[in-house]
Amino acid sequence: MTALSTVRIQREPFDVATEVAAITRGRTDAGAVVTFTGICRGDENGEPIASLTLEYYPGMAEAEIERHVAEAAARWPLIGVTVIHRFGRILPGQDIMMVVTVSSHRAAAFAAADFLMDYLKTRAPFWKQVEKADGRIWVEAKATDDEAAGRWAPSGKSHAAQ
Repeated sequence: MTALSTVRIQREPFDVATEVAAITRGRTDAGAVVTFTGICRGDENGEPIASLTLEYYPGMAEAEIERHVAEAAARWPLIGVTVIHRFGRILPGQDIMMVVTVSSHRAAAFAAADFLMDYLKTRAPFWKQVEKADGRIWVEAKATDDEAAGRWAPSGKSHAAQ
């Protein structure tokens, strides 16, 4: 069976409960739902921030996320996947993105959500700018995020090389 999937990139906020209800409505084969919501922190490296601004490449970003959702569905027996990522100016305390994975068993749902989060942190075509009191800076990729994502690569091949 093919997993039901939804990928959206949007400016407006989303409601996690509504998204979970939509992907599980009428399903009696779902035994596990895992959700992850990324929230804008009020600091970056210990310094207060005013906001994050997220930019993306329309069309390409959706296609890339959909490709990784398909990979997750091929790796694990998923019933459904939802990925929503916001763009634009986001204030501390506001939701940035969410991943929902649904499976008959918890191990698959957790692993798929973890895989998708590592991908979104390292490979999704989004650019993040942090606004602080002294100006704005573009945030660079972190080696620790790349290392975490590397565990999903086929043996002998780093995630960055994929």
